[in-house]
Amino acid sequence: MDYRQIPAIFVADAPGLDFLNSVATPVDEPVDWIVDGEGLLGWLEQAGMVPPDALADIRTGSTPQKLDEVAAQARGLREWFRGYVKTRKGQPLAANDLRDLEPLNQLLARDVQHREIVASGPGEAGVFSLHAKRRWESAESLLMPIAEALAKLVCEEDFTHVKACEGPKCTLLFADHTRGHARRWCSMAICGNRAKVAAHRARLKERQGE
Repeated sequence: MDYRQIPAIFVADAPGLDFLNSVATPVDEPVDWIVDGEGLLGWLEQAGMVPPDALADIRTGSTPQKLDEVAAQARGLREWFRGYVKTRKGQPLAANDLRDLEPLNQLLARDVQHREIVASGPGEAGVFSLHAKRRWESAESLLMPIAEALAKLVCEEDFTHVKACEGPKCTLLFADHTRGHARRWCSMAICGNRAKVAAHRARLKERQGE
């Protein structure tokens, strides 16, 4: 299925997991929203990770081949980090888990940021705020907000509550922030509803067999 036909999926309640969910099977066929450079730009725009003007500048200043190369790097990062998460979800992270994050630290070391005083936005205290500003110097800089989202996931989320959807064919991951941490599905409208329909059919079949 062409990734351009449907919007990307953002149900994880954690940007780092939303990135892992940039390849999924929303209906019957798998969809990869970052299958090429244009896909990466589109996904980052939908995720709100890169300012629109920066995306426009990078699209104009980069060849399609270069953007495809960076998309390939993003997919490699995605699958490496998926393995890290899948082996640790449902349990708290430990200090010795840090050594396996070295590839992510190496990527973070390539980032170019500075601090800037800006007018405070709604909900912020004071007239001014100190915000991080990133220099979008090349196509590779598109990887930096992704790396930051992955880093925030391991530093700020309780991995005890990182879960995989219980849908039989679903590959989506999410951070369970619900009260009581009882969330089972990526979305009640998708897999939750499918489970209800399947359970209803099973009950009907059982009654018919009586």
